[in-house]
Amino acid sequence: MRLVVVSIGRLKQGPERELAERYRERFDDIGRKLGFRGLDIHEIPESRARDAATRIAEEAVAISAAIPEKSVLVALDERGDNLDSSAFARHLGRWRDEQAGHTIFTIGGADGLSPDLRRKAKLRMAFGAATWPHQIVRVMLLEQIYRAATILAGHPYHRA
Repeated sequence: MRLVVVSIGRLKQGPERELAERYRERFDDIGRKLGFRGLDIHEIPESRARDAATRIAEEAVAISAAIPEKSVLVALDERGDNLDSSAFARHLGRWRDEQAGHTIFTIGGADGLSPDLRRKAKLRMAFGAATWPHQIVRVMLLEQIYRAATILAGHPYHRA
C-alpha cells in the first residue's frame, strides 16, 4: 500500500519542511519492510477565490483529482476522532492487510475540507481540539505515520 499526503499549500524551505522530510524518510526506511510501498506528498496550491465557499470547492476539486480509485481516504479535520497512536497504527495495518492500493491523507487549507470530502473519508481524525496551522498538521501527521510504522514493527521508538 502506498501512502499519500495531499495537502493544500506548500511548505517553504525551513524547519517545518526539514522536519516533515525527516519523518518521511524515516518512514520509508521502516515502511518498506512492513509492506508499505512508500510515502508521497502532493502539494496543491491554495485557491485564490475571494470567498471561503468557493475556495473550499476549488480545493476539493483539486484534492479529488489526486485521489486514485478505490483508495482509503483519511480526512484531517478538527471535528474528527482523536485517536491514540496505537489505534492509528491498527488502522494502517488493517488497510495494508486488506491490500488497499493507496491510503490518502487530506489536509485542507485555511478554510478546511469540503463537507463532501469529509463524508467520503473512511476515517476523520483530529490532533486535539486546538486549531493548528496546516503546515504543522502535516509535520504531526508524518510523525504519526512514522510512529505507526514503528508500532507495527515492534520498534522501541513508541513507548506507551
